[in-house]
Amino acid sequence: MIAVLLITFLITLFYMAIANRMLTYVKVLALQGVLLFFVVFIQLSEINVVNLIFILLETIIFKSIAVPLFLAYILKRNRITREAEPFLPNFVSLIITTVIVVATILLANSIQEPHLDKIFFVVALSTLFTGLYFIASRRKIITHVMGYLVIENGVFVLSLAVGNEMPMLVNLGIMLDIFASVLILGIFLNKIGDVFKDIDVNQLSNLKDY
Repeated sequence: MIAVLLITFLITLFYMAIANRMLTYVKVLALQGVLLFFVVFIQLSEINVVNLIFILLETIIFKSIAVPLFLAYILKRNRITREAEPFLPNFVSLIITTVIVVATILLANSIQEPHLDKIFFVVALSTLFTGLYFIASRRKIITHVMGYLVIENGVFVLSLAVGNEMPMLVNLGIMLDIFASVLILGIFLNKIGDVFKDIDVNQLSNLKDY
């Protein structure tokens, strides 16, 4: 069951690679949060009330509800419906994402570590590198925020690749860090939206100090 959930998670990365509408990115991020909830829920060897509450807060409440709603508000406030033309065509993005996944599979097979769960390792590294690729290949600032959230999901999965128990304090630190980052970047986007109608990273070159 975990393998099916993780494969579905990988499919969401391919879907993001060819998606054009910003709202689609938000929906995929929400779906990833739900998938991570079920993965962690099944993966935990011992379910107790504290772990369950923490999982709900970090995955369902934070990843699937709070952040997507916040990003949707940013999109609506700045009247963003479609992303700016990416630096590379969607077909090329799909190929690069596929290459990333294949490369991580080959890397995982070359590692001889009995305590490493390879399917988690493959999904984690694929998500990390795909998130970096999204940041590098998209023009709009908001897509950079979403790429950063994809990277955070990869870190989350990576924490499950080395053991059966979630390192609670590490994940709590990640959650607070991402929450602060999204909040700050959201305020930043709102201010930029008051000046530029098109939230494109190329527009940042027009900012000057007065």
